[in-house]
Amino acid sequence: MSFLEVIWTDDVSGRRGYLVIDRLVRGAASGGVRMRDGCTLDEVRDLARGMTLKEAVVYSPHDAYVPFGGGKGGIDCPPNDPDARGVLARYVAAMKPLLKEYWSAGEDLGVRQSVLEEVAAEAGLSSTIEAALRLVPEPRAALGRVRAGFAVQVDGISLADLVGGYGVAETALAAAQHVGLSLHGVRAMVQGFGSMGGATARFLARAGVTVVGIADADGVVWHPDGLDVEALLRARDEYGRVDRSALRPGDRQLPRHEWLSVDAEILVPAALSYVLNESNVDQVRASLVVEAANAPTTAAAEAALTARGVPVIPDFVANVATNAWWWWTLFGDIPPTADAAFRKISTTLRGLVVEMLERAAPAAGAPRAAALAMAQERAVAARS
Repeated sequence: MSFLEVIWTDDVSGRRGYLVIDRLVRGAASGGVRMRDGCTLDEVRDLARGMTLKEAVVYSPHDAYVPFGGGKGGIDCPPNDPDARGVLARYVAAMKPLLKEYWSAGEDLGVRQSVLEEVAAEAGLSSTIEAALRLVPEPRAALGRVRAGFAVQVDGISLADLVGGYGVAETALAAAQHVGLSLHGVRAMVQGFGSMGGATARFLARAGVTVVGIADADGVVWHPDGLDVEALLRARDEYGRVDRSALRPGDRQLPRHEWLSVDAEILVPAALSYVLNESNVDQVRASLVVEAANAPTTAAAEAALTARGVPVIPDFVANVATNAWWWWTLFGDIPPTADAAFRKISTTLRGLVVEMLERAAPAAGAPRAAALAMAQERAVAARS
């Protein structure tokens, strides 16, 4: 059972919104707010539970940051709807009491942090993380560190838009090495090309992985010898869609539903939830699945992949870096610089992946079961 579930109806558009606080730890919960057409309470409930696990699994007794509980917001509205900002603003205003006391929110699918901060200010909030600031010794300085981190640019892209995908890439690289995939010639398919998918593709390519395919809302772009990821990033709009006029002559296009037809050893679902399911799991050709999106694989699909010997690296490990980076920076465990962020993410996530896969190996079980045990152990340690 969740600690709290809220169903909200916008009095202007009739759109529904949800907030689920799965657990409070130290009186607070952490998690993003998403907007997408068809978002449901069940989906938000799953995501909130995942946030509880994300918080716990990165706990270290050496850090000032001690994990919170998990919470998640969701709005059933397309992010490109003409009134999407208005719906978001009214949602945030309605959730203001919970944002002040319990829930620290950030961006998620379909919601940009900059817009979220704007509507929070309009609602009279100093930040979307007021609930977390209550637990920091010097709130003003802590918030300043976070804002300084958001101001950092790396190759023209905000550090905040890179840390999540960098973590996914580091997770994928560590997992690939552990299961015996040679990075020389290994190929990756990335489904979703927003901030998470785009950064994942960038850092995989920079590590020597051949990114042969990416999928966005308009379809699949692929090349058997590898795509020019940097060029595609430059041709990407705010919704992660690639301008097809920027493709090279040899780049090929496929319909969106054929994203699993691209041959690659590493598959990274980095967009919507539940995209790997009973209807398509038999089409997966990869040797390794790394969950960059939240809850992209159903339980039945994951069980089928595990039975085939295909490890699925769970979302609450693979994509934990954005959330953890916020709090490491807020609590002063790292300075607001790119080097410090990347170093902490790499060390933490590579360590988690190795521990998880070593635990899973003796029973030939799913990595998720090992990661769940790790999260539960760390949650107990954090409370002691």
